[in-house]
Amino acid sequence: MAAMIDLHIAGRTYQVAAREGEEEALQAAARLVDGKSREALKGLGTLSEARQFLFAALLLADQLLDKQPQVAVPAAPAVDPQLAMRAEALAARLESLADALEREGANA
Repeated sequence: MAAMIDLHIAGRTYQVAAREGEEEALQAAARLVDGKSREALKGLGTLSEARQFLFAALLLADQLLDKQPQVAVPAAPAVDPQLAMRAEALAARLESLADALEREGANA
């Protein structure tokens, strides 16, 4: 049965479910993430919560890759050229609409 435990990371408390017997391992993982998030904050200054977690994850991944260089890093998926062209056309159209709305707002 899952138990709810509190994890303290980057000055905040997160309540998460942990399977029976895995509570201590999850607490240890949270301490590691907390340390890396504080390291990121110390090195980079003020960060949003999302960016603080992003950099903590990157620091942990870098540490893992240094210790286990044989870890396979997945390659970026191949991009469908037709889909890319459609996405670029859609982005251009959205930018055009945004520009038109800005001009309309400026003239009002």
